[in-house]
Amino acid sequence: MGTPYLREAVEDWLAYLTVERQLAANTAEAYRRDVSQLLAFLARRLNRLPDMKQLLALQTRDIRAFLAARRSEGVGSRSLSRSLSALRMFYRFLERRGYGKNDAIRGVSLPKLPHSVPKPLTAPKATALIEGADIASPDAPEWVLARDTAVLALLYGSGLRISEALSLKRKDAPVKGRDMLRVTGKGGKTRVVPVLPIVREAVERYLKLCLLKLGSEDPLFVGVRGKQLSPRIIQLRIAGARAALGLPETATPHALRHSFATHLLGAGADLRAIQELLGHASLSTTQGYTEVDRAHLLKAYDSAHPRA
Repeated sequence: MGTPYLREAVEDWLAYLTVERQLAANTAEAYRRDVSQLLAFLARRLNRLPDMKQLLALQTRDIRAFLAARRSEGVGSRSLSRSLSALRMFYRFLERRGYGKNDAIRGVSLPKLPHSVPKPLTAPKATALIEGADIASPDAPEWVLARDTAVLALLYGSGLRISEALSLKRKDAPVKGRDMLRVTGKGGKTRVVPVLPIVREAVERYLKLCLLKLGSEDPLFVGVRGKQLSPRIIQLRIAGARAALGLPETATPHALRHSFATHLLGAGADLRAIQELLGHASLSTTQGYTEVDRAHLLKAYDSAHPRA
């Protein structure tokens, strides 16, 4: 990855991301790939690996050419935006640590992201997805099926992100009459969410069937080796259920969270309350659900407005 001096700088940066910034391993790895891709692009243009001097001498047009090359490879705007953010962070790190300065990176605008509206499932489809663990993997042990059902029930019943559900500890389990759950979300922010009886029953059933002994500080949801369950397992389980039940590609773990919010809005829940339940820092993020449930809003308008 470049000359020894440049390689040392990249390694320092990666250590900074994981130790000081405490970024998740997957995020740090994605940022490493972004910088590696820029260095590979420069190597193709220079016919050799770049050094630190060449990296710091890059012009705005060079960064734009790199992004254009990535786009020609089929990379979308969201990934390009993350790549540019990673490169900006890398160059700021180089400047702060005394490696050198480059202002060109600041002259490149982030790619415009397409406006995306959450795609929720209907209530029957959300329920079918949660109950479809055995359809997706009929040969799996009963406790594994119960585990997956409990995870999906938390996503739809309490609006959790999959990372939030899988980071719960055994002591956090909503059992024995608990109807509230304390969740740590993005940015380390904590919120309290309700737990429906049917969700609590799903968690209790999983714990009753689980073949592994779980200590209070152990992950609530574990794999067959007793380690914290990987999101990939749930994603694969949903993909299998989706195919078996004929559900759309938009039926994902995150779609259950979207469905939670949209169905609450459709039942008349206050937008501010939904914001709190989802753990959104900004109301504008939650307002995306008003576009999803436009039919409900128009119906409410027609029935409530005095001149309708």
